[in-house]
Amino acid sequence: MEPRKIAVAREMHEGNGSRGRFVLCDAIEGLDALLETQEEQIKLIYLDPPFQTGERFTMRVRVGEADWKAGRGTLEMETFSDSMSRDAFLEMMRAVLVRCHALLRSDGMLFLHIDYRTHPYLRLIMDEIFGEDNFLNEIIWVYQSGGRSLKHFSRKHDVILFYRKSAQYDFNVEEVMAPPTEPRSNHMRRHVDPDGRVYRSIRTNGRVYTYYDDDPVAPTDVWSDLSHLQQKDPERTGYDTQKPLSLLERIVKCGSRAGETVLDPFAGSSTTLEAARRCGRNFIGIDRCPLTLNIARRRLFGSEYALEYPPFAGNPFCRASASPGVGFYHVTLERFEFEDGLLDRTLTGLDGVDAWSVGYLRDGEYVAMAESVRTKRNPALREALDAPVYSGQLALCVSDVTGRSFCYEIDPE
Repeated sequence: MEPRKIAVAREMHEGNGSRGRFVLCDAIEGLDALLETQEEQIKLIYLDPPFQTGERFTMRVRVGEADWKAGRGTLEMETFSDSMSRDAFLEMMRAVLVRCHALLRSDGMLFLHIDYRTHPYLRLIMDEIFGEDNFLNEIIWVYQSGGRSLKHFSRKHDVILFYRKSAQYDFNVEEVMAPPTEPRSNHMRRHVDPDGRVYRSIRTNGRVYTYYDDDPVAPTDVWSDLSHLQQKDPERTGYDTQKPLSLLERIVKCGSRAGETVLDPFAGSSTTLEAARRCGRNFIGIDRCPLTLNIARRRLFGSEYALEYPPFAGNPFCRASASPGVGFYHVTLERFEFEDGLLDRTLTGLDGVDAWSVGYLRDGEYVAMAESVRTKRNPALREALDAPVYSGQLALCVSDVTGRSFCYEIDPE
């Protein structure tokens, strides 16, 4: 049968652990909406805005099981264009940062990830909005990937500006402390205690100071121990400008505690959201590129989260069936086809599907009860899913390879 297409305002996914939202919209639009309910409620904000590179960024999307297995992308789509004038960019960032300041709790913090192109301008804007006294660190993230220049010293670091909302800020440094990668030297004497632990000592002003080699220490403001993502890193999602999970986990851990909320207004590859989920924090992500919805589904699979997006244009052909079982409905997605000028070949069967789920409609929302998502480990989609018998209208939701999502009502046979 051909199920009936319907529009929904919210797509809910049930799971365990932290809770979150991903909103598909412009950053300022999304922040304005958050201010209606979340003013002074956010503990940590991380921003990775455009860097003023002047480039157009694209993503190679894998289409169908064969392309996932081969590890190649066949559909190239734009994720964002980093071509705003400097004045327009700074005006946009000022508007974003003003709203972020209003959303932060009094004990909250903000990390702004930038590079040499915008660093001096945004530092002054941050001082104006947050106050110079609330500047904490200019973190230097050092990496070695990329080529080497012979015309100037190679640029191998980003800058992360770290500000607090007020003097009441809650810096959770204990959670990011770790044993040093290299033992202390500084002319200290080396000893071994009765338990075999190595320690070093130094006498200063009549006192002896002792430091064990395996005692955890806090990071400095130069982060050279967190590697940039390599070209074939298994962590890569295909989204340009993606940052490593280890970097965001450090920021999430030191800037928040379990159960608190982390916000990323330029969510992109959803690394911040996955870091928050893994660390037991709640999360909110905002981005305007539809492809980021598909990335979020893969990275947030198994957690409790909502996807919010406007109705997508188009009327793809969808054929599905549902048969009742004992305590469940067995739903089969038989075909999903659409035309798109970006595609260089005709998609058949489920090749145009990136993920799909079955669930129920409830008060204008779609609640997913079972889902299948293409991943590097499991590139094949399940053709059938079982939805437990539940109150409400049985429905399915299909996410295509261009980032669009469509919901359909379906009646059991």
